[in-house]
Amino acid sequence: MAEKSVGTESLAIEGAKKEYKGKKLRVAFIGCGGISHTHAAALAGMPDVEIVAGVDIIPERLTVFQERWGVPKLYESWKKMLKEVEPDAVSVCTPNGVHKAPTVDALNAGCHVMVEKPMAMNPGECEKMIAAAEKAGKQLAVGFQYRYHPNTQFLKRSADGGEFGDIMFMKCQALRRRGIPNWGVFGQKEKQGGGPMIDIGVHIIEMAHYFMGSPKPVAATGNTWTYHGNKPSKVVVPWPNWDYKTYTVEDLAIGHIRFENGAILQVEASFVAHIEKDVWNFSFMGTKGGGQWDPPMTFTDRNDTMVNTAAHYVGGDVDFPALFRIKLRNWVDACMTGSPLEAPGEAGLAVQKMLDGVYRSAAAGKEVTIK
Repeated sequence: MAEKSVGTESLAIEGAKKEYKGKKLRVAFIGCGGISHTHAAALAGMPDVEIVAGVDIIPERLTVFQERWGVPKLYESWKKMLKEVEPDAVSVCTPNGVHKAPTVDALNAGCHVMVEKPMAMNPGECEKMIAAAEKAGKQLAVGFQYRYHPNTQFLKRSADGGEFGDIMFMKCQALRRRGIPNWGVFGQKEKQGGGPMIDIGVHIIEMAHYFMGSPKPVAATGNTWTYHGNKPSKVVVPWPNWDYKTYTVEDLAIGHIRFENGAILQVEASFVAHIEKDVWNFSFMGTKGGGQWDPPMTFTDRNDTMVNTAAHYVGGDVDFPALFRIKLRNWVDACMTGSPLEAPGEAGLAVQKMLDGVYRSAAAGKEVTIK
């Protein structure tokens, strides 16, 4: 079944809040590094949320997290935290390789979970997380914020209205001219699962797949190249001094996904690409029309004339923190009222299957089946 647009009401950040009646959702964090602060900033502005604990294996991160957000309890073990604090919900903000275990443990402990993107390291882990949520009867959301972006919502409404007909081809680009992360473990494949494809390509794939109506992926072809990140460099860049000695991920990945309905999605993702400037966009062709994400435009035929239409206003400038407030508000509402999740675990599994397919194809040197 095709997914529907969440509508403009989800983009009105203040208006999306349910009436506060005094009850608070007690949220704990597992992983208190960089992205956790974006989550915490969003949740801290919600009167029906209380951040009750933080977990991290690095004491310095816990200290900063407590000082910034006034968190009362700190732990180095999420198992101990779950037992002693008994939170209502957990935000998992760990590296990719540590998404599955704390998510499953939290669900088994009776907690709702928001897990950052990508959902896990492979589809098998995603399936175990979904099974745990179903068994516990709890909400499992995946941190996909770009489906809430006004550009995505505008195009989704147009697609749902039949403006484009059947989407035949989708081109997704998440390209940095030079943007190798110089923090965290983004360059270590065994902890992240990959490089730009799984780190930033995941967002473009997810919002494009959502826009397309979430067709079933059946096959993938892809390739990856590492030619810069694993070597020392003197090039002046915004993020210098990454750890090239431990860099085992790709610099550039290209993927080709085939869907059950015959549609094709092409994805390009890079930390290092010799291009004019960074690109963050998708464009598409349908049987009745096409379009692009940035700037939001549609291309159709009208009155026997080829017409290009530029959106005049799609909902205002929504920055990165605002998108987090929207996605976390949706999760909090689902936890507290049972309202629908816009990005449930099943959406994360579908994206993971595509990511996994590209990497498996690159390793095998041929097209692979996505089951």
